[in-house]
Amino acid sequence: MKKIFVLDTNVLIHNPQSMFSFGDNHVVIPIVVIEEVDNFKKGLDEKGRNARQIGRYLDKLREDGSLQDGVKTEQGGIIQVVISRNISETASHVLITDTNDNLIIGTALYIKTHNPEIPVILVSKDANVRIKADAVGLDAENYDTDRVNFSELYNGFTTIKLNKRIADKFKDKQYLNNIFEKDNNGEFFPNQFIRLCRKPDDEEAEIIVRYSPDNNTFYPLHFYHDQEIFGIKARNDEQRMSFELLLDPAVKLVSLLGKAGTGKTLLALAAGLNQVVEQDNFTRLVVSRPISPLGKDLGYLPGSKSEKFNPWMQPIYDNMEILLFNKNEKQDNENGKIFGKKNPQLADYLDFGFIELEPLTYIRGRSLPDQFIIVDEAQNLTPHEMKTIITRAGEGTKIVLTGDPYQIDIPYLDSESNGLSVAVEKLKRERIVGHITLNKGERSYLASIAAKFF
Repeated sequence: MKKIFVLDTNVLIHNPQSMFSFGDNHVVIPIVVIEEVDNFKKGLDEKGRNARQIGRYLDKLREDGSLQDGVKTEQGGIIQVVISRNISETASHVLITDTNDNLIIGTALYIKTHNPEIPVILVSKDANVRIKADAVGLDAENYDTDRVNFSELYNGFTTIKLNKRIADKFKDKQYLNNIFEKDNNGEFFPNQFIRLCRKPDDEEAEIIVRYSPDNNTFYPLHFYHDQEIFGIKARNDEQRMSFELLLDPAVKLVSLLGKAGTGKTLLALAAGLNQVVEQDNFTRLVVSRPISPLGKDLGYLPGSKSEKFNPWMQPIYDNMEILLFNKNEKQDNENGKIFGKKNPQLADYLDFGFIELEPLTYIRGRSLPDQFIIVDEAQNLTPHEMKTIITRAGEGTKIVLTGDPYQIDIPYLDSESNGLSVAVEKLKRERIVGHITLNKGERSYLASIAAKFF
């Protein structure tokens, strides 16, 4: 049986194409949703762009018929904009109809009353709207087309118990044929790692190997052998695997996921500076992050673009200072110089154009060739925003995504629907993509226990 789906405003703002995602069913957009969308259309952010796109989609549908009566889509469904003065009367006995959320619920109740034989479902990304809809007898669902199962999210590596025969064979041949399908309970993905340990709960592996789908074989780490990368070394197996992907020029997209203090941003910055400043493999290191405050916003900030962006980039500056301090200590011991200075500061790297700090707000429409791009706090991006960023990559560009899906500051996004989690799961079969989930905190013991227990 075909169904009637009533869409909340946040569903369309999250993804304007959502109105076409219900196949041959009937999609209803309450008139109050159009009014709410109209409030966003002048904005220059993602909400504003999506609001304008919603208007273009609906205006295009008008060419094929009346939205009041319903317009048939290519999928065989119907999209209809509903307006009725009787909506308030229908819902007045269960809701106070002076709020937009309640008017949207009232629209769904009105449609259910007039179509008792057809299932009517309210679709909203707002949990409170779904709760209120359920309380008045409506079926309500979250819009989860891009949703992934976070408990089963690909983590980039697996741990298998090592036996003496495998260890001897690897030491002799320096590769392993894939005999681990049974141990892994399924297929291996490109650039996936295996930690071969004496015991499954060992903190450090005896051998770490990396999967190549070209000949279904595992090879030892090729790019990282515990050497210093811009003044730091990996402290655990997960960081070693991360450096292996970050330093491999064939891997064009690397995602590092983990809780606070696991070293995601520090590893990405160290690899980026190594590849740009020391190895000259890229023309520039571009670092960006979404602008989303923790707690109350500061409001408007004075100054130029870079001055306005400085407060949001402070975590990047902190990590940069750690790297430069370690690097300068090494330069002191070796009497080396960079930019003609014995101890160059972050400002020197910025002035010479080796590093660019760029708000994601201005990345749309750009083409970025031969650059090492780091997107920090990527869990605060929607899947559509993630697509926009990745499609900016020009020839020779490498993109690194870092984030913690447990710390999301954007309404209507969670650990299963954010752009970082979706990218990890959808791109895991691509040969130029690699991912590692870091679990072990290395910032400090205090940071580790805070990340564990809160």
